[in-house]
Amino acid sequence: MTLTPIQTFIIICMVMIGTMITRFFPFILFQGTKSSNSYIGYLGQVLPYSAIGLLVVYCLKGVSFKSAPYGIPEAIAIIFISVLHYWKENTLLSIGAGTGIYMVLVQRVFI
Repeated sequence: MTLTPIQTFIIICMVMIGTMITRFFPFILFQGTKSSNSYIGYLGQVLPYSAIGLLVVYCLKGVSFKSAPYGIPEAIAIIFISVLHYWKENTLLSIGAGTGIYMVLVQRVFI
């Protein structure tokens, strides 16, 4: 099925509106109030680490340790990311450089 430019534009607009609503709704809902709810504070402290853990598990779920390359590119990339993040403490640098290293390993080294 091929979409017309108008249909494509409408789909992009709907996705944009849906994303904006989910991003802005909490700020509109809690506008001007300071929440002293301990549960909200707890979630604010715990969820970022939980999300990173979930992403690591999701990214490594398809790695096969029984067939070549035995997860070696993933292990090298994880070690590189960990060392770089410990050294520079810059999340964006760690993510960008780690992605670059992994892509080079997968597409050029471990073919």
